[in-house]
Amino acid sequence: MQIAKSWRRQGSHLRMEGVMCTKCKTLAFPAVMICTNCGESELDMYQFKGTGRVIEYTVVYEAPENFNEQVPYIAALVKLDEGITVTAMLTDVEIDEVSDNMPVNMVTRRIASIGEKGPIVYAYKFAPII
Repeated sequence: MQIAKSWRRQGSHLRMEGVMCTKCKTLAFPAVMICTNCGESELDMYQFKGTGRVIEYTVVYEAPENFNEQVPYIAALVKLDEGITVTAMLTDVEIDEVSDNMPVNMVTRRIASIGEKGPIVYAYKFAPII
């Protein structure tokens, strides 16, 4: 990911910032320019709480090149408390401890590094609520 592009998206990657439509109150994550429900272009920034539950999950054993050092990892669909479903990696949990409906919260973790001397990329993951 280009550094400028990564910087612009930092809020959505590190703080789960999205938008709320001023007309119909539909939430979107990541942020969109036009409401996907009513077509309104006036949208307010919205800070998601970052808590939710695992809907489905799978274990990834063969990953894209930049994620090889994390294999195996758990990829999950997480339904946020606000109703939005996001795809994310799970962290701080063993494979055999994951279950559907498990409560989780958003954490910021390293997801990749670009070469030996390249930038380290951080983004949101979800961890079990203890």
